[in-house]
Amino acid sequence: MHFDAAFFFSALALALVLEALPWVLSPDRTREALRSLLDLPPEKLRIGGAILLALGIVAALLGICLRS
Repeated sequence: MHFDAAFFFSALALALVLEALPWVLSPDRTREALRSLLDLPPEKLRIGGAILLALGIVAALLGICLRS
């Protein structure tokens, strides 16, 4: 397996942009959303995290399939 540094840094850059968008567009609402997460039980957070993880893996696999 070959490490593609350009692909890695492109993916990292996209992740950083997506992470920054809520803070740039609406910092107050982002802060409120994060505070509301503190009230959720750990099991709901774990389920939400697992769903996001699965969606990320599917998106990555789709990208790999479309690239070939």
